[in-house]
Amino acid sequence: MSVAAGFLHDDFLLTTEWSRLLYHTYAKPQPIYDYHCHLPPDQIAADRRFENLAQIWLAGDHYKWRALRSAGVNEDLITGKNTSDYDKFLAYCRVVPQLVRNPLHHWSHLELRRFFGIDLLINEANAPKIWDLANAKLATAALSTHGILTANKVAVVCTTDDPADSLEHHVAIAKSGLKTRVYPTYRADKLMAVAAPSVFNAWCDQLAARAGLAVDSLSALLDALDRRHAFFHSLGGRLSDHGLENLPDADCTEAEATAIFAQTRGGRAATPEQAAKWVWYVMVYLGRLDARRGWTKQLHLGALRNNNSRLLARLGADAGVDSIGDFPQARALSRYLDALDRDNQLPKVVLYNLNPADNYLFATMIGNFQDGSVAGKIQFGSGWWFLDQKDGMEMQINTLSQLGLLSKFVGMLTDSRSFLSYPRHEYFRRILCALLGADVEAGLIPADETALGKLVRDICHDNAAGYFGLEHGRF
Repeated sequence: MSVAAGFLHDDFLLTTEWSRLLYHTYAKPQPIYDYHCHLPPDQIAADRRFENLAQIWLAGDHYKWRALRSAGVNEDLITGKNTSDYDKFLAYCRVVPQLVRNPLHHWSHLELRRFFGIDLLINEANAPKIWDLANAKLATAALSTHGILTANKVAVVCTTDDPADSLEHHVAIAKSGLKTRVYPTYRADKLMAVAAPSVFNAWCDQLAARAGLAVDSLSALLDALDRRHAFFHSLGGRLSDHGLENLPDADCTEAEATAIFAQTRGGRAATPEQAAKWVWYVMVYLGRLDARRGWTKQLHLGALRNNNSRLLARLGADAGVDSIGDFPQARALSRYLDALDRDNQLPKVVLYNLNPADNYLFATMIGNFQDGSVAGKIQFGSGWWFLDQKDGMEMQINTLSQLGLLSKFVGMLTDSRSFLSYPRHEYFRRILCALLGADVEAGLIPADETALGKLVRDICHDNAAGYFGLEHGRF
């Protein structure tokens, strides 16, 4: 059965003449600047070709996993190791018709259309044909990892990498001739794990081997972090990232941090109070590193992670059992930004909020620390994770528009592990143009095509290209 008339048509979401003009003329042609994602660098380096649709479409996609569980699908058909790829694919096809009004319903159909040219409704009846058509296309170079990045005009990809990673795959990618520029992002999650000595100490040992020095003191640890930061920089990396529930509202002296480090290296877990102090101390240090080398720091705040201990034990982290948290954000975030700013060591910062109740908090916080040195130096980032859907993105755009400068916004990112996620940029661009077009029609903003066309181009690509300062692929 072909996709019903009117579903995902060329003017999908574009309900006014102005929205259609802005999207088709100014948004759609822009390259993609994907400055934060979780794509695996080894698969890019190897120019991987996927054996079948399930491997590229479902593996590791916790958005889809959550939907399957909610529909009553047995876990073996979602993540089971002894279940065939086709059976997992078929299970998803059975569920997709039940996803109406969930963004996965739009995303999944857009993915089949944009990558495979498949104009079929996803359901059990169409599953065999979709499987055969998609797998035939996957066997070609057009849908290798390099083929996907090139065809989607992805100018930049910034992956998420541990300071203890070798970055050997990034070195290989840089030599591969791929037009897309791929950079590592410095994310030191395990540095924070002083409440789990086995995790922290194993990571310190890995970091020591990578940095070429013994991490046997606080000063040696900080030196190792600096050396790895410099190595990321040498490969073109200019972004760091942190995923925290919230920033701790705690101070920490060097003496206290020294004692916490020694205690944890000795195998004794830090108390909650000590862990909060430690996170504060190392976050201030890493902020100063970013400022020194002209980097951008990303703060992803507000996720309550790994809620289901049974699935965590079975699958590990990123199993699709995370949710929005209700943590206090304002005071500690303000103190952190101020601690860096008062010493003139505040880097560019992108703040991502997961709880929409805090949208106005984040949008007003960024205005406190703009200093005139860089347009939009502190950014309220795009709708993230549970908010990267139509309602969430509209809320973020509207909040930023009312309380900041939409014109300086660095736009959308995928935050995804899937190479098929680039239609999310299309989704964002259509939503942006729909909002602007509706405002023009309502007489809320001038019907100035030159000005609005520039605004759309800036948000879709040019602002990010200027803000992050990365050399990018030309498309």
